[in-house]
Amino acid sequence: MMRGGGGGFASRFGANLAYCRNRAGDISQEELGMRADLHRTAVGQLERGERVARTDTLVKLAGSLQIPYDELLDGLLWTPSIRTAGAMDIEPFADPEVPR
Repeated sequence: MMRGGGGGFASRFGANLAYCRNRAGDISQEELGMRADLHRTAVGQLERGERVARTDTLVKLAGSLQIPYDELLDGLLWTPSIRTAGAMDIEPFADPEVPR
């Protein structure tokens, strides 16, 4: 597992979003933005890991792609800790065809 902070989280979420959008067929970033009530540049920023999606954005994106929310969060885990700071864990992609 890869350890990382917000940057790793945003990158993995973005890769998951791009993978799900491309898997859904002929849906451009602009089209997904329209469906999810987001600007097309926001979709690009999310896919490039330049932004972290808010919860309502996650719900809009999953609904617009007609996928369960957890597909956008695939590989993102939190390990709680009692005595030390917790850490974000980012699992490697299971599918070798998913872009890294």
